[in-house]
Amino acid sequence: MGRAKEDAFLYEKIADELGEMIARGALRPGERLPSVRRMSEERGVSVATVVAAYQLLEHRGAAEPRPKSGHFVRARAGADTPVPTTARRAPAPTRVSIHADADDLIQVMLQARRGQVPLGCAYVATELLPLRKLNAILAQVAREGGGPGGEYADLRGSLQLRRQLARRAVRWGVALEPDELVTTLGATDALNLALASVTRPGDVIALESPTYFAFMRMLEHHGLRAIEIPTDPQTGLDLDALDDALRRAPVRAVLCSPNFQNPLGARMPDEQKERLVKMVARRGVALIEDDVYGDLAHDGSRPRAAKSFDRDGSVLLVGSMSKTLAPGYRVGWLAPGRWDEAVVRKKSAMTLACPTPTEMAVAELLDEGGYDRHLRRLRRAIADQCARYREAIARSFPEGTRVSRPQGGFVLWVELPQGTSGIALQAEALERGIAIAPGPIFSARQRFQSCIRISTGFPFSPRIERAIATLGKIAEELAPKRAA
Repeated sequence: MGRAKEDAFLYEKIADELGEMIARGALRPGERLPSVRRMSEERGVSVATVVAAYQLLEHRGAAEPRPKSGHFVRARAGADTPVPTTARRAPAPTRVSIHADADDLIQVMLQARRGQVPLGCAYVATELLPLRKLNAILAQVAREGGGPGGEYADLRGSLQLRRQLARRAVRWGVALEPDELVTTLGATDALNLALASVTRPGDVIALESPTYFAFMRMLEHHGLRAIEIPTDPQTGLDLDALDDALRRAPVRAVLCSPNFQNPLGARMPDEQKERLVKMVARRGVALIEDDVYGDLAHDGSRPRAAKSFDRDGSVLLVGSMSKTLAPGYRVGWLAPGRWDEAVVRKKSAMTLACPTPTEMAVAELLDEGGYDRHLRRLRRAIADQCARYREAIARSFPEGTRVSRPQGGFVLWVELPQGTSGIALQAEALERGIAIAPGPIFSARQRFQSCIRISTGFPFSPRIERAIATLGKIAEELAPKRAA
């Protein structure tokens, strides 16, 4: 029994390692994998173990057998699919007011019924999360902690958690002390605290376009105006367009996600992060950096946060465990920089305290190394899922469709053929039990009418594949007919 378990672990480990090499390009499409016998000898494992590993790679869509030739890295069907286009100039600032239709669309998406194919909201399947382990730690905290929920936590949050986050910040390239962090009720709470601390009603906020739809709701709540900055699907915020906007408009803050932006999945190069931080610092503008996807690079790395280039406290760094660990625990944090006092004061008025037990449980998981082990598995899973969803879209959607090629996170931005309505596609999809997110909700001006966002947070399956094929058929029917 012990040997069988060991072999099972080995074949998964070999498949995971090869899959990671494929994901980061070390093994390229069409390249031959080592022979079964050679891999067996090099790894000191049985031939059966290597065969099982290669079969697992086949199941994941990463490798394919060729008669009498061995196994090869599978060519991705969506490898040549073009990425979406972007505008080059930022429009004038506009007051954010969520249109009733757009608000209805958001509500429909968020309140997806049981049984729907979950391609709308950006979260990962519960089977990919270590919830059993985390809940066991929470139970232990409750038993041994002397009733940690019986009193309010420190205003800044659990010191145990803040110490763990300060240790992890080194991986983000950021030097932080525990007292430079404030815990929050998820990233949404952190972002609202940041906005409330650096702005007043009527101020202008520069943000990516397209951007996360919840940002618009926050800006509307705070009475702010938005100026949308073109965003490249690969490299993120267009800094030339931002520089132009900062000269033309009285921008108070920039709100963006340099690491794996939602919905494009873009990763801003480090030299551009540095330029961004210097740009805002020079003008005295706040940079609110949403880094909730920073731990989810497909190649297994951990990119630097823009705050790593911060020298005067211009950057307010936001993080959360909602995308990687446990959405329901509502554990987030904020490193407010020079707005620290204002943020603590706002938290005292708006939140007062965060739940101590959940923060302590997350801190314990971080301390024992369980979070890092989980991240390694999760990154591999979402990299594979993202690639397979993208392939399915490339196969099923009409000619002229463009799909983002994210380097991290688990969402895809799909640009349909010009004139195809993303809202109409969403309505038709809902009739067939498929939830997606239409493009207009990702813009203050309800732009991106011919776009949709698809979440890849659930393992690829025949059900998912059928749903994407159905979406492709609907999109084909909705696409304007070309003249013969």
